[in-house]
Amino acid sequence: MIFGVYGLSPAPQGSKRHVGGGRMVESSAKVKPWREAVRQEAVATGLVISAEPIYLHLLFRFRRPKGHWNAKGELKASAPKAIITRPDLDKLCRSTLDALTGVLFADDSQVAFLVASKEYCLPGELEGCQIEIREIRD
Repeated sequence: MIFGVYGLSPAPQGSKRHVGGGRMVESSAKVKPWREAVRQEAVATGLVISAEPIYLHLLFRFRRPKGHWNAKGELKASAPKAIITRPDLDKLCRSTLDALTGVLFADDSQVAFLVASKEYCLPGELEGCQIEIREIRD
């Protein structure tokens, strides 16, 4: 099954900070809304929690910065082809896997095969994440 979370910039699961009383909170305020959006879209698929090993493909898409475009609205020749800046791909995966846990699989340790990438949106595309999930069966 393939579904998407669009219209929201993917947020990485970052560091936590101590706020006293033994409580830790995410240092980024964007993580909670991202995880909730992923969770809602996963629930909307109607899939039930699986106990099988999982194949997961995550394609994160981000808008290009304004500096990548010239005055005519064309992509500059100097604009990078790939995203090699933050957010880190592993932290994007972590926040998304946490959101899917308890919705599409019982524990993210069930993810036996993970493919992940981040790329720039094409003109007219919304930022977000395309998620492909399937059970790995014998």
